[in-house]
Amino acid sequence: VERIGRNDHFFELGGHSLLAVQMSSRLSQAVGVELPLSTLFARPVLIDLAASIAELLSRSGPQELPSIAVVSRHEPLVLSFAQQRLWFLAQLNEASTNYHIPLTLRLRGVLDRSAWQRSLDRLFARHEALRSVFVATQGKPRVEVLPPDAGLPIVDHDLRERSDAEAALLDLRHEEGCTPFDLARGPLIRGHLVRMSDEEHVFLLTQHHIVSDGWSMGVLLRELSQLYRAFEAGQDDPLRPLAIQYPDYAAWQRQWLSGERLQSQAQYWRSALAGTTRLVLPTDRARPAQQSFAAATVPVVIDADLTRELRRLSLQHGTTLFMVVLAAWAAVLSRLSGQDDLVIGVPSANRGHRQIEELIGFFVNTLALRLDLSGKPSVSELLERTRRTVLAAQEHQDLPFEQVVEIVQPPRALD
Repeated sequence: VERIGRNDHFFELGGHSLLAVQMSSRLSQAVGVELPLSTLFARPVLIDLAASIAELLSRSGPQELPSIAVVSRHEPLVLSFAQQRLWFLAQLNEASTNYHIPLTLRLRGVLDRSAWQRSLDRLFARHEALRSVFVATQGKPRVEVLPPDAGLPIVDHDLRERSDAEAALLDLRHEEGCTPFDLARGPLIRGHLVRMSDEEHVFLLTQHHIVSDGWSMGVLLRELSQLYRAFEAGQDDPLRPLAIQYPDYAAWQRQWLSGERLQSQAQYWRSALAGTTRLVLPTDRARPAQQSFAAATVPVVIDADLTRELRRLSLQHGTTLFMVVLAAWAAVLSRLSGQDDLVIGVPSANRGHRQIEELIGFFVNTLALRLDLSGKPSVSELLERTRRTVLAAQEHQDLPFEQVVEIVQPPRALD
């Protein structure tokens, strides 16, 4: 969009919950206002939103959002809450590959192998999260960071002469996906560069979730592309230095999420999830005694026409496309289970602070959304309930999922 005017509507321009959180964090940095998401949804036209901001400023003046400071690297580095959760799970099953993040890139055209390696090494040096390893003393974990010049490990494979190259590639992908990481030794990212022909390579990159997440993949691909283009052209690193690193965020998070802020978030989840029951679906066989990840996937394609209609419906009701699809999914689950009180887990980017937008690291959190389908609501009423639930959860998204579980104390079951 070339120009945005005062009468433009945030959601009609393509805004959604993720961008709303991003905008809210940038507003707090620019004008010192912590804007509740519900205000943006209630007043999505720019001129109205500006009036709300002016109102907030006149009432309480600009608020200083605590900035994330660099911590000493001479003291032990702490894990973030999310990292602690994954580290604990890894101790229960050290050979697990459930938390691998695999990425496959097909590279077409002549590849400058040296510029490619240099780009990956620079990315590895740039982000301390990718160089983090997790060592424990007397069962208490701490973070150590590998040296910046350690380099990202890449194994080369040449399949040009193989008639079964695609099958060999599948085998390689499978083997790579089944190889566990050693969290204490690292590195927790590794690659395989497979040469399929003179002008086609496949790059397999695997990371452990404890150092990365979905948003990080976007950062990684964007920076890798910029670095490769520059190095291939014989230029220097084009990326501006990072002001903070993931270990700085981890230390800040533990300090920030305490006291009154912690109490208020804890109270919200205690009340929102009190007395929930598990979802009972009419499956054709019993659950296994212990949860296994052996499963299949069923793809669901929503075509362009239906997507357009869903977007229109979301605008009509002041919701996002995500809220519409979530409400529909809740309606399906309610129909199948006969239950009208459902808890659906959704991932939240948890990047509500401007300083962490450009970092690779494990920030994502899980939000337990409790949806109320009692009293046979109309579509309009269900969308309104869903919107309220999603906004309230996003305004309390900082409390890590495992702490929510500790607070709510639901009955545990290995199945």
